[in-house]
Amino acid sequence: MGSLLRGFKQSLALGRPSESESRRGLRISIIEGIPANILGNLLGGPLQTVYLTYLGFTAFHIGLVMAIPPFALLVQVLIAFAMQSWHNRRFYLLLFAVVHRLLWVATGLIPLTFPDDAWIPVYLALWLTSMIAGQAGGVIWTSMMADIVPAAVRGKYFGIRNTVHWAVVCLTLLAGGQLMDWLPGTKGFVVLFAIGAACVFWNGWGLANYPNPPFQPSESGKSLRMLLLPFKDRRFLSSTFFISAFILLQNIVVPLFSYVMLEIMALGTGKVTLIIMLQNLVMMVSYYYWGVLNSRYSTNALLLWTFPLIAASCAIWAGMAVVPAILVLIVAHALLGFGFAGYNLLVFNFLIGDSPKSERPMYVALFSAFTGIAGFIGPIAGGWLYDRASDGPLWLRTYGISAFAGIALLVLSVAIAPFVFRSSNRPFSDSGKTTA
Repeated sequence: MGSLLRGFKQSLALGRPSESESRRGLRISIIEGIPANILGNLLGGPLQTVYLTYLGFTAFHIGLVMAIPPFALLVQVLIAFAMQSWHNRRFYLLLFAVVHRLLWVATGLIPLTFPDDAWIPVYLALWLTSMIAGQAGGVIWTSMMADIVPAAVRGKYFGIRNTVHWAVVCLTLLAGGQLMDWLPGTKGFVVLFAIGAACVFWNGWGLANYPNPPFQPSESGKSLRMLLLPFKDRRFLSSTFFISAFILLQNIVVPLFSYVMLEIMALGTGKVTLIIMLQNLVMMVSYYYWGVLNSRYSTNALLLWTFPLIAASCAIWAGMAVVPAILVLIVAHALLGFGFAGYNLLVFNFLIGDSPKSERPMYVALFSAFTGIAGFIGPIAGGWLYDRASDGPLWLRTYGISAFAGIALLVLSVAIAPFVFRSSNRPFSDSGKTTA
């Protein structure tokens, strides 16, 4: 961990007169992500589930809420076209990010300003608009970071960045969970949303200080050729279709883990946030080591390890039939944290490192569109399944649905993934250098 700390100190070094635009971007990227993650985990994750149940959401409604962020990814296709004219990426990133977070914070005003029967539709409307703005900014941020972060250090840098941010996530979840135990109900939510509002301004300052590297437009201009180019890339298409199918199955159960623990297993908010914090601690540590591995091995080879880890984190829920549930939850969330850390880092590097620079926004947008559709269907199907299973045996809702989904994911991971992500003729790091 010594090299991690040295890298973090170098990234945060202030006031160096010779600091380059790229180095400043690396430093700002770490700083602005801190308030973004504080807000996202005080108002999202298990604490969001607590708030939604407070507003009267059922399993189906919660599944719909979890489905909206991936559905909103579809907007990235339109943004990829718009970026051919929006060359000032920093301005539009700041605009979309601030709107996204302000609307998210505004959901805290719903109980104060609307009658009870309007809480669910108003929340869904605000949440959908917020997520559309957030995903619109996401494709711009990805494009900017691909230009700011040198290809040779991408794996290691994002490993360090994600490690720092997930340390913040762990502390935020711990504090948020304890706060809701001390101040349950309205008082606790007032504090959470007030902190979230402060984070909007902090994050906006960070985004406004990003460097603004020149944008390289697509060689196809604004024509439909730009949309069709990624469809001619068989490697990209096969990878995208596989990941979309994997996400669809995964999202039937994973986004509802907190709901199952809180509402079906009746675990307290503090206990659930501690379990989620464990997952994030594992992610925090794992990001750095996945980044180091990515500097030595191809992204495709490493991705093959992440899929069975995520699948096992779902299948292992079946262990509740013979061992204490808490033990199973601890192991499942540790596996999920390790698998998600690798997947999140590697799929990002896969996108920005193996796509042509001028066409990268459309590659990212189409990947997001396909995975977004899958991610949208999954939680809705999951919420519907849990509602339908409410009259069935308790074991089916407690661990059966998760275990069946995990087994299906293991089949995909072992039988299909090796054919889709077989090694290319060149290592990923070389690919990144030639396309960035």
